[in-house]
Amino acid sequence: MLREARQGQVTAVSSALSAASVHCQVEPVGRWFEAFIKRRNINVSASFQELEDEKELSEESGDEELQLEEFPMLKTLDPKDWKNQDHYAVLGLGHIRYRATQKQIKAAHKAMVLKHHPDKRKAAGEQIGEGDNDYFTCITKAYEILSDPVKRRAFNSIDPIFDNSVPSKSEAKENFFEVFSPVFERNARWSNKKSVPKLGDMNSSFEEVDAFYSFWYNFDSWREFSYLDEEEKEKAECRDERRWIEKQNRAARALRKKEEMNRIRTLVDNAYSCDPRIKKFKEEEKAKKEAEKKAKQKQAELEAVRLAKEKEEEEVRQQALLAKKEKEIQKKAIKKERQKLRTTCKNWNYFSDNEAECVKMMEEVEKLCDRLELTSLQYLNEALTSTTREGGKAAVVKQIEEVNEQIRQEKEEAEARIRQASKSSERSTSSGGGGSKNWSEDDLQLLIKAVNLFPAGTNSRWEVIANYMNLHSTTGIKRTAKDVINKAKSLQKLDPHQKDDINKKAFDKFKKDHGAVPQLDNAAPSERFEGPVTDSSPWTTEEQKLLEQALKTYPVNTPERWEKIAAAVPGRSKKDCMKRYKELVEMVKAKKAAQEQVLNATKAKK
Repeated sequence: MLREARQGQVTAVSSALSAASVHCQVEPVGRWFEAFIKRRNINVSASFQELEDEKELSEESGDEELQLEEFPMLKTLDPKDWKNQDHYAVLGLGHIRYRATQKQIKAAHKAMVLKHHPDKRKAAGEQIGEGDNDYFTCITKAYEILSDPVKRRAFNSIDPIFDNSVPSKSEAKENFFEVFSPVFERNARWSNKKSVPKLGDMNSSFEEVDAFYSFWYNFDSWREFSYLDEEEKEKAECRDERRWIEKQNRAARALRKKEEMNRIRTLVDNAYSCDPRIKKFKEEEKAKKEAEKKAKQKQAELEAVRLAKEKEEEEVRQQALLAKKEKEIQKKAIKKERQKLRTTCKNWNYFSDNEAECVKMMEEVEKLCDRLELTSLQYLNEALTSTTREGGKAAVVKQIEEVNEQIRQEKEEAEARIRQASKSSERSTSSGGGGSKNWSEDDLQLLIKAVNLFPAGTNSRWEVIANYMNLHSTTGIKRTAKDVINKAKSLQKLDPHQKDDINKKAFDKFKKDHGAVPQLDNAAPSERFEGPVTDSSPWTTEEQKLLEQALKTYPVNTPERWEKIAAAVPGRSKKDCMKRYKELVEMVKAKKAAQEQVLNATKAKK
């Protein structure tokens, strides 16, 4: 075998030929290449054989170290009772036991043979037992058991120094983890599964604790007890005896296996019952369930409240629908009775042959239609149906007189309320420094008109309203912004009916002062009586004033408002009044915009 060349030199082979010598470069291959790599890694120059010798020397030195753990009671062992001996201790492997490798077992046996072989001891003058009575038989049996993987597994299953004890519940009350952690660690060697979860500590999560106990409650142990078989089937004389021995051994193994699993189950049960983490998790789970239960109860209560509310709303909605239907039915019935009354009166030419009287009766009939309730209309229509023209006229006239009397009484009551309101407003304005300035009905109407004409948001609103009143008032009394504000506040405190009475009284006064609008002889009847005929002629000043007063008299929430407004403006239909109202709205908007521009310009100059 060629050695490796020194540094700076090349390994070569020289062959003696007739010609000149030729140098050839060679490389190590096979086991020589392995030796070359090893030498290069440890920076030495040695042959493969030298490395093998060093390996054997290291193994022999290891054997010498194993002999230091020699079993002190080795010479006192009974060779006939070899089955109950500790084989690891016999070979000097008591400190590593089941973790010992086959190489260590072989080296330990070799060391023990070199020291305790009968020939060596006999040569040293020691007395030797005859046959199998010498303790060297124990060494032979120990190596025989531990060198065979199957027999060694059987011996490991009944390791004589293994602690099979299980801690009681009372032992782990104070120091649970210190007591049970080493117990689970030493029992983990029997698991078929390599990855065995740890017991953990108080900070372990629920998932970790659950995985630990799930593993141990389903523990799969490889521990078997064939080493403790009382009978050996190899000693059987026949096949039947061998089967009987196997049956007895299987029964004994199954019993011991059951006891082992009961021991593991007891260990896990004791640990589970004493584990403080389990108690903590149970308390947390209980608190969580209580919280969920309370949340469900609260949700159920809210749901019950919601359902009750929905049921109540549904009942209210149904009642509203029912009331609406009844109202619609009543409205249709009233409309039907009104139309029946108009038709009856029209068929009888309004009980007169004179056109002026017919128009007057027509207005009175419309007044009856607006004022009478359903029962009164039905009663009147029944009376008209079952009587003659003269009797019908008498019934209608009687009903008209009753309605007029009712209207007169309402007016008197309204006037009384207005007088009372005027007195109270005078008292309130006197406290505000405006007692010397009396407010007439015209001024009140002018104030209401100015407040509507200049709504909230107008720049210097109350000064503008005061200037407007001073320009248009007929009393000649100068009003300040403070006077206007105090009077407007007093009017806001009035009852809505009192405001309506003020508007009606002003309208009646307006009609009284200006008189009726003259009508042409060939004036066509209004739309409400004869059909959708519209008057496209321009509006006169008197018609404009009548329309404005009618708009104040009949506010937005008045039933059949536009029919009443059209009735208050002779010669104009409902469509004409609505069209004129839209034109007025546009004019007012334009006036507001102009007023705002004037105020802004005034402020800019200042």
